[in-house]
Amino acid sequence: MADDIDDLLDEVETKYCTRGNTTTGSHKRITANKPRNRAKLDDDIDDILREDDDIPQLKQLNLGIKTSTDGKDNQRSQSSRKCFPVYLGGSSCILGLASSVNKRACDRLRCTSCDFRVSQFNNFEWHTSTDYLFLRNNVPDFEKLKSKLKTRKGMRAYCCQCCWRSVQDLVELKDSKLKWVCGKH
Repeated sequence: MADDIDDLLDEVETKYCTRGNTTTGSHKRITANKPRNRAKLDDDIDDILREDDDIPQLKQLNLGIKTSTDGKDNQRSQSSRKCFPVYLGGSSCILGLASSVNKRACDRLRCTSCDFRVSQFNNFEWHTSTDYLFLRNNVPDFEKLKSKLKTRKGMRAYCCQCCWRSVQDLVELKDSKLKWVCGKH
């Protein structure tokens, strides 16, 4: 793996990096054919990375990887874990991060269609007269939404601005009409 990274860095350096020639002031390309001192190459890379003020996109880049302080390998941040598969469930179902072993109803759902967080209401179900326009105008305000919610023990009503669903038992989210995904735990 380290050799692959070195090869990739050499290729990038060959194509995009120029080094000023101090004697003539002109620029010449660095070629990967020349043997280079490993420490010098690392110093060059560090210098390039320190110039991140010139590249504002690097400041916004977040890969969700944190380095531990005790020198162990990089590990994925806890905040980047997603449910797989995604489950919906009634009010008696446990909420949280779901996996194939731990079947839980996801409490961090987000709609990819309207880009809203999915609201959940325990012990309620949606009235049959609920429609898209009603949700579009009233989500996420519970006081406005409760006019179309019916009390029913054991149910959980889910909605975003474009879709709604009432569920009693734990079910896997397979409905192609619902564009809901886990929004990371």
